[in-house]
Amino acid sequence: MGPFSFTGQPNAMGGREVGGLSNTLAAHLEFGNPLHAEIVQTFWSSPAIAQRAGLKAVELFDAIEAGRVKAVWIMGTNPVVSLPDGDRVKQALSKCELVVTSDIIEKTDTNAFAHVMLPALGWGEKDGTVTNSERRISRQRAFIPAPGNARADWRIICDVAKRMGFEGFDFAAPHEIFDEHARLSAYRNNDSENGVYRAFNIGGLVGLDRTRYDALKPMQWPFSAQHEAGVARLFETRRFSHADGRARFIATAPRDPVNAPDDEYPLILNTGRVRDQWHTMTRTGRSAKLAGHISESFIDMHPQDALACGVREGELARVSSRWGSMIARVQHGGGMPRGSVFVPIHWNDQVASDARIGAVVNPVVDPVSGEPEFKHTPVSIEKFHVTWHGFSLSRDVPELDAVTHWTRIHGSRFVRYELAGRNRFDAAHDDHHDWARALFHIDDPHADWIEYEDKSAGVYRAAHVIDDRIESCVFISERADLPARAWLASLFEKDRLDDEDRASLLLGQAIGKGEDTGPTVCSCFGVGRNTICNAIREKGLKTAAEVTACVKAGGNCGSCVPELKKLIVETEMARLSTV
Repeated sequence: MGPFSFTGQPNAMGGREVGGLSNTLAAHLEFGNPLHAEIVQTFWSSPAIAQRAGLKAVELFDAIEAGRVKAVWIMGTNPVVSLPDGDRVKQALSKCELVVTSDIIEKTDTNAFAHVMLPALGWGEKDGTVTNSERRISRQRAFIPAPGNARADWRIICDVAKRMGFEGFDFAAPHEIFDEHARLSAYRNNDSENGVYRAFNIGGLVGLDRTRYDALKPMQWPFSAQHEAGVARLFETRRFSHADGRARFIATAPRDPVNAPDDEYPLILNTGRVRDQWHTMTRTGRSAKLAGHISESFIDMHPQDALACGVREGELARVSSRWGSMIARVQHGGGMPRGSVFVPIHWNDQVASDARIGAVVNPVVDPVSGEPEFKHTPVSIEKFHVTWHGFSLSRDVPELDAVTHWTRIHGSRFVRYELAGRNRFDAAHDDHHDWARALFHIDDPHADWIEYEDKSAGVYRAAHVIDDRIESCVFISERADLPARAWLASLFEKDRLDDEDRASLLLGQAIGKGEDTGPTVCSCFGVGRNTICNAIREKGLKTAAEVTACVKAGGNCGSCVPELKKLIVETEMARLSTV
């Protein structure tokens, strides 16, 4: 609970309390009920108020594309990536007469369509309250000053409203807005003649000045004159939020997904999150620590399905549906059943050349909730042909025009790109040499340039060094099996390369035992897969707790414990296969 909620959104409850959905009024009052609308309109002294629910997310962009909605204000979200049929969302925004965005990141897939961009505040810069899923309201205090001209959402909204000529937006601080929020929650609440009963009531917090608001302790609603200590459990009195006080059970008829698999699209696409990323990666994608676990998008599928589709683990493949396509690397690690594939939702056009899975997802929505069918889209998978694979690490962004497929991964002192191309290098000429130097914008003939090439094997390695400090490197191979990245990343932490480091660059692997820790498994302590597997083998570790005691992995947040258990099983299976 608290700010790190078990649910997907730490303030999802708070958003509903203030009417932050298209189908609800503020203070748990509903559209479609004339009394509810009259209560809110009277309290706000509003000359008019909407009488019916607005458009849900997918419906909204349908209306934008059709020209029925001519202006949209998008706050803190990235619908070009997160919504289904993402290319249609792009098309809708490109037609819209006015697109306004409020964000803390300038370059997002959605901001590319904005006519007006407003700098907002991030979580640690905000001042207000949040409500978690047990109805507990907590003060959230800013611990980072607002950068530049960034401002709080409420200030931006109030200023726009006042410039448009609306009254009632003369708030000077968050506690004044909270006071109105508390007053509305109690207004005509449980009034048998002129009101309506609703459980949400924080009337006991009306009238807080700035000092008392700042000192507000976490409490659960309802918090009224009758419940000054808050209520831990609702409905113990068997009184529900309906006129007769009785609960409602709503039966919804089950139905099959609208789009069924067929001969053209025989597999079912399921989408979702991975452990260390959040939504569309606009912020978490900038963390080198989080990128160490899973660095690029993937297609997780059953090995027999992969065989039938003509793709292999580690190769690039295209996922296609009737709505769009994307490209990612095939893997088999998730235990997917036959007929199903999984692709994560996070990667977007800012971090990859073609990895928006939202472009593939079908736009059908649930008729009641409006939730899209993110878990069921018929797709086909085919090999994405490339002639070479590679990766680069550099302190500056390389030139990617000649690269067919790429994914960007942030490092602590470098940016890494996973690369693939369709151009063929001529073995009779020094094409690799020229291409690699152009990749890093190097035109100095006297540059400290280290390179190795085996034309018969289709292997090329090169590095640029300035004052004995590595500036960039690139590794190319006609096969997908490339050197480990972790030890190369460690070279960017050094102020000077020694002779052994230079030799390692030419060799394509670290010289010295134990230098390659492998892909990160435990992000909290930076423990790599190789370190964990070596400890399991050498010390005979049998449980995740033993792994934690030995190498610390899993000893903080615990989110990597399932992966530790899997590594224990895999290591034991590998040991038994050699006996």
